[in-house]
Amino acid sequence: MKQKQVFGTIFLLFTLFLMVLPFLVTFNDFLTRILQQFQLYVYMQQLIVPIEVQAVRFMLSPLHMDILAHPDGFTVNGAYVGMTWNCIGWQSILLLGITLLVSLRSSSYTLLSQIETVVIGVLGTFLVNLLRLCFIVVILAISRPLFAVVYHDYLAAVVTIIWLFFFWWFAYKFVLEEKQI
Repeated sequence: MKQKQVFGTIFLLFTLFLMVLPFLVTFNDFLTRILQQFQLYVYMQQLIVPIEVQAVRFMLSPLHMDILAHPDGFTVNGAYVGMTWNCIGWQSILLLGITLLVSLRSSSYTLLSQIETVVIGVLGTFLVNLLRLCFIVVILAISRPLFAVVYHDYLAAVVTIIWLFFFWWFAYKFVLEEKQI
């Protein structure tokens, strides 16, 4: 029953996300400007963005592509592409958090398996976000910037939803353990 509720929540989030996606893409710049009124984004920009940029550069290094990493973006085939706090995947962490709250709010699972689920979810979401960023850089390196923009704005969200479906299937199948009464 709990599994159906979590997958139902993910599906609902996916449906709502697809419904409002055109609106969000259209007004993303406006929303970003509003959020920039709060100073928390400055810390994310200064601390997290350089780490993610270097991680993407490292992950793509075996491909021997013409990529130069900067603290706030990349130069790909001679063209600079900036990366801001808004690109780090905070939306994915938010969606993961919602599904964790729905799934783990009851105490029917052991504490250790709940902790393992949270750790796997956070690390997996971070890795998926890095892979998403890698894919954007690869698209920029081999194709037109428009394709990278379309992927970044539309398809990257679908990747997050697919990850959440896989993650919860994995968690219920292999990680979460019912308490023995």
